[in-house]
Amino acid sequence: MNADVLTFGIEEEFFVVDRRGHLSQAGDDVVDAAEAAADGRGELQHELNLSQAEAATDICSTHAEALRQVSGLRDDLARAARARGYRLLPAGAPPLSEVDPPRITPNPRYQRMAEHFGATAWTSLTCGCHVHVAIPGKESGIHVLNSVRPWLPALLTITANSAVVDGYDTGYASWRYHQWSRWPSAGPPPRFASLDEYESIVDGWLRSGAILDRGMVYWDVRLSEKQPTLEFRISDVAATPVEAVLLGVLARGLVATALADDARPPELSNEVLRGQLWRASKEGVTGSCPHPRTGDLQPSKTVLDDLIELIAPALEAAGDLDFARETTARLIAEGGGSDRQRRAFAEKNRAEAVVDLLTGG
Repeated sequence: MNADVLTFGIEEEFFVVDRRGHLSQAGDDVVDAAEAAADGRGELQHELNLSQAEAATDICSTHAEALRQVSGLRDDLARAARARGYRLLPAGAPPLSEVDPPRITPNPRYQRMAEHFGATAWTSLTCGCHVHVAIPGKESGIHVLNSVRPWLPALLTITANSAVVDGYDTGYASWRYHQWSRWPSAGPPPRFASLDEYESIVDGWLRSGAILDRGMVYWDVRLSEKQPTLEFRISDVAATPVEAVLLGVLARGLVATALADDARPPELSNEVLRGQLWRASKEGVTGSCPHPRTGDLQPSKTVLDDLIELIAPALEAAGDLDFARETTARLIAEGGGSDRQRRAFAEKNRAEAVVDLLTGG
C-alpha cells in the first residue's frame, strides 16, 4: 500500500438493552467491564445516556485492520453485556417503545448539557457511526469539507439502520437522522468561503448558547476538535462491522480524492442539500437518492457505483477498491440494516424481532 495513503478511524455508539430488548441503565457498567477485559486495542467510552456504550478504533491504515478492530470492540462490549444479563444493540434508534427515557450519565459535561438543553438531551436516544479521516490541516479541511458535502446523502444510505422505532415502522430508513437533527448545531454544514467563516459560525453558536463547547459542533461532517481529522457524523451505527468499514473506506476515498483535486467545490445550497438528505434518509440503500451531479433522483445503487468510480484511484491506492465494490454490491442485493429490520418486523409483526435480529438473538 502507498505510504501516503490517509489513515482513518471509526467510532460506534450502541444501546445496551435488557433481555426483552428495552433500554437499560447499564451502559457505564458494561463499558467498565469490557475495558477491564480488553486486550488494549481501540478505546471504549461512556456516552450521554446510561443506556449507551461507545467504541473507537485506533488509527487504521487498511480496511482489514479496521474490520478486525471494529469486530473486536463489538465483541468485547457484547461479551461484557451478556455476562451481566444484557445485550448490545447496534441500532440507530430504539426499536421498542420506552415508557421512561434512560438517565443521563453522571458526568459533569453531560449533566450540564441535560440542564441546558432539557428534553433534547433527555430524549436523545440515537446511536451513530463517526469516521475520522486524516487531513493535513484545517485550511485544507475546509476545502475537503466543501467538496464532500454533495455526497453526504449517498453516505447516509449505506448504514441507514433505524426504520423500526418505538414499536412501529417509521417509513424512513434512517429515522435517527431526523431525531438527531433536533440539536441546534446538527445537520449539513454550509459551503464555507474560508476557515474564518467556519470559526465565526462556531463562535456565534457559543455566544448564543446553541452549543456549550466546541465538541458540540454536530454538523454531518466537521473539523475534529481533538484530532487532525475530518469527521463524518452523518450515519446511523451500522448493523454489521463490514458495513461500518465500507462507510469508512468510502469516506477516506472521498477525502483523498478532494485533497488531490484543487478545483473549486460545487455550489450547493444548504436548503437543497437538506432536501436531498431527507430523501436519502427516507429510502436508504435500496431506494432512490439524489445524484450529486444533477440533483435528480437515481437508484441508490447508481449513485454509489458512481461514487466508487469517482474515487476509484484513491480506493485502489489504499487497497480498498475490490472491498468497496464487492461489499456495496452485496449490501444492495441483500438490503441494508433498515431493509433487514423491516423484513424481521413484517415477519413477526413485533419490534422484538428487530432486537433479536440485531443482537443475534
